[in-house]
Amino acid sequence: MPIYFIYFLFLTSTGNYDNILVTMRQIKVIFELIKFQHTIFALPFALISMLICTHGLPQFRVIFWILVAMVTARSSAMAFNRVIDLRFDALNPRTQNRPLVLGKISIKSVWIFMITTAIIFIISAYMLNNLAFYLSPVALAIFYFYSFTKRFTWLTHIFLGLSLAIAPIGVWIAINSQIAILPLILGSTVLFWVAGFDIIYATLDFEFDKTYGLHSMVVKFGIPKALFISRVMHLFMVVLLLWFGSLAQLGPFYFSGVFIVALMLIYEHSLIRPSDLSRVNIAFFNINGLVSILLFIMTCLDIFWVKG
Repeated sequence: MPIYFIYFLFLTSTGNYDNILVTMRQIKVIFELIKFQHTIFALPFALISMLICTHGLPQFRVIFWILVAMVTARSSAMAFNRVIDLRFDALNPRTQNRPLVLGKISIKSVWIFMITTAIIFIISAYMLNNLAFYLSPVALAIFYFYSFTKRFTWLTHIFLGLSLAIAPIGVWIAINSQIAILPLILGSTVLFWVAGFDIIYATLDFEFDKTYGLHSMVVKFGIPKALFISRVMHLFMVVLLLWFGSLAQLGPFYFSGVFIVALMLIYEHSLIRPSDLSRVNIAFFNINGLVSILLFIMTCLDIFWVKG
């Protein structure tokens, strides 16, 4: 993504407006390819980690490079996933309209985008501190490895959760150059939350995955048991949120937020029935996007208003 914006600025300065329109279309396709709006899942938790770690806001330079690292790491991982899963995406009716399947963008362009964003991620980690820089290839390896997991293990949802759990842990490392219990708890919270709602989303591919030998908890245990496991994971999430808030000495706004999140998760699960999966997309994106935003807002209120 950054390389497209740099290219766009260059074309603007040279007055090459035909190519500007082409580049704008490419940027739009890239955003569609990587589902940029899904950044909303992990980013608020990363920012919560940042606020707790610094008891407020760090220097602008640190915030900038954290945001660059977050966006480029996820972008690179999603681009890799789209290339690796292209064969299955072309066969699955749910994913046949993805840009790479439709030929809106070439595989070569996606590889270039993936490598470019990976390099920018590593550079951003270097700009933060040595430990973040040394661990950046490990983080990328975990992100990329997830794309293969559904080919051999029904724990694929856990690996997706782990990929997003790196965000709050990585932010803490980026600021403090060390790992502590608080980011590990927050990371575990993200892991169970993401794994839980990914199980819900995987119900849409139950028949397809079973037919083509792909693995998930839905295929392994069936839809009813998988949805029960999802509920248990979200229960763990709420417990971990309470533990995190207690150790971080957060106040009434945060804990009120946790209570509202618990109600939202209950509502999310009430939308899904093994015999009726028509509202999975509402449960997957709308509710979970609000969960992360709400927790971030309530944490901000505790830190900046209550504690001043």
